[in-house]
Amino acid sequence: MNENQKCMENYETVSEEIKYITNSLVRLKILATLYEQPLNMKDINKTTGLSYSSISSNMFGLELGGFVYRSGNLYYISNTTELYITNILELKDTINLFNRFFNILDAHIVDMIPENSIVQLYLLGRAILVESNEKDIYRAYNIIQHALKEACGLKCVFPFFYGDFNKYINDLIDENRHIEIIIPQNIKENFEYFLNLENDNVEMSTFNIENNFLLVVTDKVMILGLFKEDGNFDQNRIITSKKEECIEWGENLFENFKNKINK
Repeated sequence: MNENQKCMENYETVSEEIKYITNSLVRLKILATLYEQPLNMKDINKTTGLSYSSISSNMFGLELGGFVYRSGNLYYISNTTELYITNILELKDTINLFNRFFNILDAHIVDMIPENSIVQLYLLGRAILVESNEKDIYRAYNIIQHALKEACGLKCVFPFFYGDFNKYINDLIDENRHIEIIIPQNIKENFEYFLNLENDNVEMSTFNIENNFLLVVTDKVMILGLFKEDGNFDQNRIITSKKEECIEWGENLFENFKNKINK
């Protein structure tokens, strides 16, 4: 076997291992916690807030793949895994991010977020979690509507049809603003009926994945919403930011997802 073949095999092995680590926020949270120090199962549960069943099922795969090992009752990450995590994560920012956003990451569907965007989660370090309350039960939707109203351009993933959003999107269309929108195939007709899609500045793509995520990216703000594990959109929580690096993350997520559905 020549040197090029060896390099290619090594690259493919490393690529698959990194993919396995990064395509699950639960595995990333476990590994990020063990990166700090070896822990037993009880302390992993206490530190991460993950359920024992979730920890156990993911730990089995991590042990099987050689990413972690056990000595006594403590779990350690392997030297190779430590190197992976050091290189693919801005770890301190990501751990803080997990802790701050745990209410929206836990018990929510995140599998549809492309791994390239998960690797760059550290860019959301200055984003905030906004939650609705009894005094303002429509707080999240109001923030989305305000973002659409103030936008000069728009990239968005709308996994459901919500009529009030369309008024502001049509306003942008009438102003000849550039709009890219990704929607589920099964509600395409709804959008076509309510939106003026004949404008050359509007690009629309469709996908066939259920329980995806909501994304709004404008020149001023990024907004991310997720579905709960029961299949319902969590209308009470969104992650949002006006910081440049967070808007950049949102734009990258949009492009990564568009590439994913167009493959």
